[in-house]
Amino acid sequence: MKPNIFFTADHHFGHENIIKFSERPFESLDHMNEELIKRWNEKIEPGDTVYHLGDMSLGKPDFTKDILDRLNGNIHLIKGNHEGAALTYPKRFASIRDYHELKIDEADNSNGKQKIILFHYAMRTWNGSHRGVWQLYGHSHGTLPDDEMALSFDVGVDCHNFYPVSYEEVKELMKRKKWTPPFAPRN
Repeated sequence: MKPNIFFTADHHFGHENIIKFSERPFESLDHMNEELIKRWNEKIEPGDTVYHLGDMSLGKPDFTKDILDRLNGNIHLIKGNHEGAALTYPKRFASIRDYHELKIDEADNSNGKQKIILFHYAMRTWNGSHRGVWQLYGHSHGTLPDDEMALSFDVGVDCHNFYPVSYEEVKELMKRKKWTPPFAPRN
């Protein structure tokens, strides 16, 4: 059985002001940190693969290391604009990249693969965007309107009730998009 794959972004562990900035429903910084850890570990098992699309923590390095040690899964970090603390603990991550083109085995697709572009920031166009390649991003904390004509969306915690989203959940969300290949034969 292949490992479960999850996507998430923008936890901002240790960042008290994010509660106000993003209108997060937490009473305090400790409440936010603990609830984010709880919801992560409710969905993610130790052997699962997690792609974190940036802004893991704004806490100090020791605090961030303690948080990272409590999170389940093999975490691949796609760097955001607030990664200073997380990068002081590189061995916690299976990989650290600025950008990643992920290929997942997908029996539903004619070529047997689903390609996904992972980047902290939303893009209007990306490698393969006209061929059904998906793009997942964070950074915007749910403030960007979703483009139903594009195979992309925000996987940040602010958009998904503070939980990571699984590959299967992403697939279901993509099926609801109105995207059609631009070069498809017209009826």
